[in-house]
Amino acid sequence: MEKIVKSDEEWRQELTPEAYRVTRQHGTERPFTEHHFAKGPGTFHCVACGQPLFDAATKYESGSGWPSFWSPIDGVGGEAVEEDVDRSHGMTRTEVHCARCEAHLGHVFPDGPKPTGLRYCINGAALSFDQEDEAARGA
Repeated sequence: MEKIVKSDEEWRQELTPEAYRVTRQHGTERPFTEHHFAKGPGTFHCVACGQPLFDAATKYESGSGWPSFWSPIDGVGGEAVEEDVDRSHGMTRTEVHCARCEAHLGHVFPDGPKPTGLRYCINGAALSFDQEDEAARGA
């Protein structure tokens, strides 16, 4: 997968202030905001580069207040997301970022539903949602 590299100024110009804060400065949005309530078939993409990240079929209600998924989708040439150890805020967590542009997305926890047992807890400000058209599915 070809990485997307831009200057801080380019990211600032392309993203909303909230998306910039979350994706480039490793921020966290308030719970129950953007895309928490998104429903229906479709694909969640990285707001910074457009990389497909999560299929809406893997989204579930975790009760956390952030969009939660039990699995990412495969990206172009490999996994759509990558993980790093995050030791900020006095705890150790697993950070999730976009494999293409390294945008901070959120964290993954081992308390999710089957079949993976994982909960990808993702900031809605890091996502865009492309809802699948009912006619396109043959419905």
